[in-house]
Amino acid sequence: MNLNKESMVNFIKQCQRVLKVSRKPDSDEFINVAKVTGIGIILIGVIGFIIIMISQLIQGTG
Repeated sequence: MNLNKESMVNFIKQCQRVLKVSRKPDSDEFINVAKVTGIGIILIGVIGFIIIMISQLIQGTG
């Protein structure tokens, strides 16, 4: 990647544009995002647990 002054200035301008558009979420939005994230983490953990249990049953180690 070629880092020159023009590319750095362009990157800073893009960052400033994103920061201008972004906003702080209200409490309802934050709670919804936290719920979805928590459910996703739990779901991935359950899937991983099931895969481990199935692999142990197939291998016969228990």
